[in-house]
Amino acid sequence: MLYRLFPWDPSAAAASPGGPLFNPRLQQGSGRHDNPALYGALYTGRLEVSAVAEWLAGFRGQRLGPDDFGRTDGRRWALVGLDDGALRGLVDLDDPGELVLRHLRPSGVATRTRSSTREVAGALFAEGIPGFGWWSTLEASWPNVTLFAERVVNVIRVADGPREIGIEDPVVRAAAAAIGVTLT
Repeated sequence: MLYRLFPWDPSAAAASPGGPLFNPRLQQGSGRHDNPALYGALYTGRLEVSAVAEWLAGFRGQRLGPDDFGRTDGRRWALVGLDDGALRGLVDLDDPGELVLRHLRPSGVATRTRSSTREVAGALFAEGIPGFGWWSTLEASWPNVTLFAERVVNVIRVADGPREIGIEDPVVRAAAAAIGVTLT
């Protein structure tokens, strides 16, 4: 199971804007593995807490209230569980053997240097794989998976949710506590 946080429109189809499988490729470019000229990146986590924490990380040291979980376009943040059982060929960069095979160092995979992480993602995309796993830079025990949207949107399916999140959600509370975001 993979978990993804996204701005939800309950009336949207799964792969349409506001849907759980929609990839805002034209808005990408600043993310860890973004390369919108080649592919759309869907960022997911194997744990709900990781998917939420990756979004909350932008608010470290700040206080968030209920209104912060809404967007100016009226959509609210939601968490969805995605069944990845039909995906074949995901590369696990948390496996030392995969790093050796690809001549990668851990410091080149989990760095804040976007040019390095995008280069790794681009090389993996060129292999024809659907995506790859890596460890969260927020907490190494949280496995994340970056999916190449065009290769997976017709393979993965919604298995759980979506469900709107907010400050009372236990997953949000756990993620906020883990990374230093205060909920009010």
